[in-house]
Amino acid sequence: MFRYTLIATAAFGVESVVAQELRNLGYNDLKVENGRVFFEGNEYDIARTNLWLRSADRVLIKMGEFKAETFEELFQGTKSLDWHEILPVNANFPVTGKSVRSKLYSVPDCQAIVKKAIVEKLKQKYKKEWFEERGPIYKIEVSLLKDVATLTIDTSGAGLHKRGYRLLQGEAPLRETLAAAIILLSRWDVTKPLMDPFCGSGTIPIEAAMIGKNMAPGLFREFVSEKWPQIPKRFWNTAREEAKNQINGESFRILASDIDGNILKVARENAKRAGVEQYISFQKLSFENISSKKENAFIICNPPYGERMGEEREVERLYRKMGEVFSKLEGWSFFVLTAHPKFQELFGRKADKNRKLYNGKIKCYLYQYFGKK
Repeated sequence: MFRYTLIATAAFGVESVVAQELRNLGYNDLKVENGRVFFEGNEYDIARTNLWLRSADRVLIKMGEFKAETFEELFQGTKSLDWHEILPVNANFPVTGKSVRSKLYSVPDCQAIVKKAIVEKLKQKYKKEWFEERGPIYKIEVSLLKDVATLTIDTSGAGLHKRGYRLLQGEAPLRETLAAAIILLSRWDVTKPLMDPFCGSGTIPIEAAMIGKNMAPGLFREFVSEKWPQIPKRFWNTAREEAKNQINGESFRILASDIDGNILKVARENAKRAGVEQYISFQKLSFENISSKKENAFIICNPPYGERMGEEREVERLYRKMGEVFSKLEGWSFFVLTAHPKFQELFGRKADKNRKLYNGKIKCYLYQYFGKK
C-alpha cells in the first residue's frame, strides 16, 4: 500500500476536536494548522477516516507544497509532482482554487495553469496527447496562501457533513459536523441526561445519539474515492463492516423539544433515517416550560441568533428568559451556540469558558457553563 500525507480539513475553531478524533482512531504525529490537520495514512486509512470523522469537513491527499510567486513557478512546481501515481489514464480531474494574500491572485488563471501542468506530466508518463477524462473523479485544488501553493486531491466528494440522513431541514440549519464538534467539546456521555430545547430539524440530538451509539457518521453514504482503482473495494467493505461491529448496545434517551410542531415532524423523520429514533424523545414544548428533578444533566443548543431584521428584540427577550429558566436547573451544564454579541449579559451570567466557532460564515461563540462535576 502507498503512504500518503492526508489532510482533514475543518472549520476554524474545530481543529483541536478533529485532531483528538484522529488520535482516538490511532493516528499520531499530527500537525495542526488553521483549518486543517495533517496525518499519514494509506488507502485503507482514506476509507476509515472518511467513515469515522465527525467534525472534519473533508479528507484530502496532499500532493505537494512549494513557493509560487509567478505563473512559471506554479507551472513547474505542479508538473514536478507525481500525478501519474494517483491519476489513472482516464481520470476526470477538475481543478478548483483559492488565493489569499498571494501575488498570484487570479484564481481562474491559477486553475488553468495547474490543469495544463498536470496534463503535460500525464503526457510524459502515459505517452498520450489527449485525455478524455471519462473515468473516476479526482477533484484537485490549488490553494495559494502567502505565495505558497498547496496542491491536494479530495477523497470525500460531498462534504463530510452530508451524512445522508437529513433530506429535510429547518430555515437555519446547523451543520452536522459543527453539531458533532459541540457535543464532543461538551464531553457529554450517555450516563448523563441530555436535552436540546431548540432542536429544530434535530441535528444536535441526532448527532449526540450517533456518538452515544458509537455509530460511524459516514456509514450510510458514498465517497468519491470509492470509485478509485487504487483503493480496492474490499477496503471499503472491511471498514464498513468494522464500523457496524463497533456500534454499541448502550440504552439512553435524549430529550429534544421545539415550539414548532411542523419542524418536529422533520426532526423525527431525520432521526428515523439516521437509525436513532428510538434514542430520542421529541416533544412540542416551549423552553419556558422545561423542568426536571434530574441532576448533572446537559443542555446543548443552538437557539435563534436574531440575524434577521426585526428579530433582535425578540431574541434578546428569549435570552433573558433562558437565563431565568436555566438558573432553576441546579447542577446542570449548558452549552449554547449563538452569534449574538451580548448573550452573556442578556443570559445574566458570565460563561465559564467560551470558544469562537463558525456556523457557515457566521462568527459564533460556544458559551460553556459547567455544572457539578
